[in-house]
Amino acid sequence: MSAPNILLVDDEPSVLRYTKTLLEIENYNVETAGSGEEALQRMTRGPAPNLIVLDMVMPGMDGLQTLENCKKLHPDQKVVMISCVNDTNRVVQAIKLGASDYVTKPFLSQQFQGAIRKALNPAILNNMQAAAAPVKGSELVDDLSDDLFFLAASPAMKQIRAQAALIAKVNVPVLLLGESGVGKEILARLIHKMSIRAHRPMAKVNCAALPADLLESELFGYEAGAFTGANKSKPGKFEMAHKGTILLDEIGEMSAPLQAKLLHVLQDGTFSRLGGRGNVTVDARVLAATNIDVKKAIAERRLREDLYYRLNAFTVTVPPLRERREEIPILLRYYMNNLARQFGKNALPISEKLVQECMRYSWPGNLRELGNLVKRYLVLEDENQVLDELQTKSKDGILEDGTSSSGHGGLKALVRSLKDDAEAREIQRALDDSNWNRKVAAADLNISYKALLYKIKQHGLSPAGSRDFSLRAKAN
Repeated sequence: MSAPNILLVDDEPSVLRYTKTLLEIENYNVETAGSGEEALQRMTRGPAPNLIVLDMVMPGMDGLQTLENCKKLHPDQKVVMISCVNDTNRVVQAIKLGASDYVTKPFLSQQFQGAIRKALNPAILNNMQAAAAPVKGSELVDDLSDDLFFLAASPAMKQIRAQAALIAKVNVPVLLLGESGVGKEILARLIHKMSIRAHRPMAKVNCAALPADLLESELFGYEAGAFTGANKSKPGKFEMAHKGTILLDEIGEMSAPLQAKLLHVLQDGTFSRLGGRGNVTVDARVLAATNIDVKKAIAERRLREDLYYRLNAFTVTVPPLRERREEIPILLRYYMNNLARQFGKNALPISEKLVQECMRYSWPGNLRELGNLVKRYLVLEDENQVLDELQTKSKDGILEDGTSSSGHGGLKALVRSLKDDAEAREIQRALDDSNWNRKVAAADLNISYKALLYKIKQHGLSPAGSRDFSLRAKAN
């Protein structure tokens, strides 16, 4: 097999010679170009190289412009960027444009060669901690804390894992989007594990679980005497995550005043505790997750636009389970093994019938719902009961294409439609009566706050939707 061909692009002759030597030591075939323009000329007149090693900062056509143009010529072209240490924004832009990896100057030979090998061989895992994830078949598995694991068996999740490995090395905020239960927290833990902050704490705050005043003290802490019962000062989660990472889950549920304070922290890394007179300075990397429609939330002024742009230096959208069905059999196996170990029980067999029924179901609750199904199976030790439950859901529910899973309307579909309509009306009434105070509405409906959030999204309810809903009811 012939040696890979590498095109090396750098405007500094000394760096060009040094890097060329490093590559030739490993028996690569190396061509060189002293500018972005020269690199593009080479790309247009000959076959594409196996890899381009591209300097980020060059006069004339810089590295980002060269990368973008190379990708237009050959969308699958592998490119490793060489960047300056503090050029964070450019590095993030390079990742968005499709760079396979990057190394910072001055770089060590081992670090540089590792990046080249990973870019040339996608099967080599992008793991910053040199502890490679277990490989079983075609899936990549990262074991995380608390019996959690990140699995990439579909092309979409493998791409997300590769992105995570790159953005983990860059100290910028990351916005994680996706439906409830798709694994946004697990992805956040993976990013933290792959980063240089992995040895420091990772704090998590659920922004929807606490009222605004309690959430503020949870995030930023308080001084003694700040409020009744505050007998001594207490640091907040931001201070606890100093030099580490903080995950702000369900960021879309944060109140407007708190969003403004968070924006200030993101801008200069300082804040004041409740009741405090001085400022506290922290260095915490912020990861934010939400399942809301961001554009709609900004339009309705539920999410500050300036906070959104500050948070989304890099955005990763995690697809729902129904869009990566090939992972379901593997996930069943991993959930069974992990949960059996937690419960101190023997793992139960997973029949082909159960796998096929799981593949057919649309999983509106995503990974969380799948994990709960395996948990019930492990506790009940009765596969038939689990199958019956799953088949009932499939028959009465909606499949991923939006049609009735039974293939026709029928009485069950009609009853389900009427039931959903009645449920939506009652939820809309409770929300309108409470002036859209979700916690009050949840108490009125005698359901949990998180269940109410799910129902709001399920039925597409909004503060402006009350009149539209009544008009639809009249039309029906």
